[in-house]
Amino acid sequence: MNYNDQKTEKNARVRRLLVTALVLGCAFGTVNHAAAQKITPPPTPILITPPAGNSAFLVGHAFGTQGCVCLPKGAGASWTVNNARPEATLFTSFFGQDIQIITHFLSPDTNPNDAVPNPIPFGSATWQSSFDSSKVWAQVLHSNSIPAASEPSCPNTGAIACLLLQSIGSQQGPTGGKILAKTTFIQRLNTKGGSAPDDSDGCGSADKVGSQRLVPYTADYYFFRKDE
Repeated sequence: MNYNDQKTEKNARVRRLLVTALVLGCAFGTVNHAAAQKITPPPTPILITPPAGNSAFLVGHAFGTQGCVCLPKGAGASWTVNNARPEATLFTSFFGQDIQIITHFLSPDTNPNDAVPNPIPFGSATWQSSFDSSKVWAQVLHSNSIPAASEPSCPNTGAIACLLLQSIGSQQGPTGGKILAKTTFIQRLNTKGGSAPDDSDGCGSADKVGSQRLVPYTADYYFFRKDE
């Protein structure tokens, strides 16, 4: 490769880096702008509606998996959704492109608040901003869930339940980012997939106990914070 070719390739790399930085910068601005706007979730039953004084500030569409484990049942065994195994990536649309905004996984709650259970779980459902690394940990409020296909905000037959979760801890990002740090409640709505497989699919007998399966799902997650 001669000097001119090297220079042309270098300029192309610089342009690609600038375009990437611009897209990420615009996406970050989109998330911050969304956080400043009033997002209107669909109407939901009281059981999974955050209390008055909390408003949605961010929504992400999740693609992920739910863990299932084969557990004893009577003389045989049955698949059970393992709520300790959530894994998902949340996206928002920006000029027709899906931009990753949040990752969802299990991790220890290292900054619990007054709502955290005692003892603190070994790991809690976690959402972490892809932009400033701020986090929120949350748990389902009591039995605040509704079955799939029970009403319009949770319309899909055979999907995992729709939920209301309460923050049990939060943390700013390493440089002080706060996108998720003020989250008070999270709604999981419009679920699709994620339910335990039929027991005949690898779990119907006692010798299958302990088997595990990752089941794909999608959902919309709405994030709420206290009104200012």
